[in-house]
Amino acid sequence: MSVVTVPSLTHQFAADLPELAVAWSAEPVTEPQLLVLNEAVARDLGLDPDWLQGPDGRQFLVGGLIPDGATPVAQGYAGHQFGGFSPRLGDGRALLLGELTAPDGRVRDLHLKGSGRTPFARGGDGFAVIGPMLREYVISEAMAALGVPTTRSLAVTATGRPVRRETILPGAVLTRSAASHLRVGSVQYARAISDHTEDLDLLRRLVDHAIVRHHPHAADADRPALALYEAVVAAQASLVAHWMLIGFVHGVMNTDNMTLSGETIDYGPCAFLTVFDPATVYSSIDTGGRYAYGNQPVVAEWNLARLAEALLPLIDENSDRAVELAVGVLETFRPRYSAAWLAGMRDKLGLPAGLADEVAAALCTDLTDLLQANHVDYTAFFRRLGRAARGESEPVRELVLDLAAIDAWLDRWRATGPDGDRMDRVNPAYVPRNHLVEEALAAATDGDLQPLGTLLDAIGDPFTERPGFERYAEPAASDYGTYTTFCGT
Repeated sequence: MSVVTVPSLTHQFAADLPELAVAWSAEPVTEPQLLVLNEAVARDLGLDPDWLQGPDGRQFLVGGLIPDGATPVAQGYAGHQFGGFSPRLGDGRALLLGELTAPDGRVRDLHLKGSGRTPFARGGDGFAVIGPMLREYVISEAMAALGVPTTRSLAVTATGRPVRRETILPGAVLTRSAASHLRVGSVQYARAISDHTEDLDLLRRLVDHAIVRHHPHAADADRPALALYEAVVAAQASLVAHWMLIGFVHGVMNTDNMTLSGETIDYGPCAFLTVFDPATVYSSIDTGGRYAYGNQPVVAEWNLARLAEALLPLIDENSDRAVELAVGVLETFRPRYSAAWLAGMRDKLGLPAGLADEVAAALCTDLTDLLQANHVDYTAFFRRLGRAARGESEPVRELVLDLAAIDAWLDRWRATGPDGDRMDRVNPAYVPRNHLVEEALAAATDGDLQPLGTLLDAIGDPFTERPGFERYAEPAASDYGTYTTFCGT
């Protein structure tokens, strides 16, 4: 594959939607130092890893070298945050460098996080520190390896700038790629501007831009805005089912963190389940449990209702008819999600194709009840269950206190003839376990990148068990305590 040095970037978002973009520059970094570079992502984007590791490449990764034709901007958007509407959020510490066309023809955003204050900063300093930026790198790469649609991390670069949080911490910039950074909150922002100006032109241009970028089939529909909405509903139903199947807790499902593309975005207070419990919350700020693991499908549906509200004037001139059409699409979310989740669970349990859905659903419901009641480690259970399909039950039984209950369930499950090899292809041996993530981030903050490298090796090939990685497949010690994540701002 051919690669280039200085990337060629366009500024299509800024050109199409100037009302949603503020031209801005990153804060200068005198001597940026690469902490981690994702060479596979670089090559997929058509970038030269060797150049990125050099002085010009490092400046590019922190926004100090801007290619000809690029116009870095801070994007404006609104959002419901914990249910309350904020009409003006936007990229307070981030910049869209521009769009890059990869060798395979895909258009990807290149975006910085932690590059300094913008007009949307809302009192923050605009900077980021090493730990949270590496967290996004680790979790997004794990999600990609697990087959979940996600933004990708290209690099984390140390700035040498001290940043004040609870203490003074070393600063860093994350460089990531995404199908785009269009969010439900982007549509909400455009709708608010359109309402203020009594002109739907901006909202129409945003919908047209999103259709071209992500869902081109909607352009030929009788009602393009409704077709776009249906595509986003379908993409998000599939995405959230993915999250639930792997035990991922996003932690901050505000409408400004839900993409129109269907990619996972913004890995702040996120984590993977340890023991299975739908009430699991890891975020320090989610005191009411709004974004608990088990609430994620309901919150996604709620967010999609807010998207529908923003799109109503473009769905139909008659408001009653627009609502009727939008509700009809929104009502497809639950069956789409349920079908995706059940299909995924059938794979996780290795169930045969001919098994009736009601039988499969009963097995799944009874199992999740059992896992919750017995505080069972989610990832370890499903991985060991593949061994049980091949006749080795004791590793699974070791995880469950109620042996009579698990034995009865195993008997029912084995009677279906489960396929253990198929299970091993979808049930990971390795996920970014919370204690290992914190261990790696703390060491990296102190200058030791070795634990981070080993963790990335483990999660980069999550379905293949390898000697030397045993501790990456095991839960934390029983005295590890309650795990809490923070937003990283």
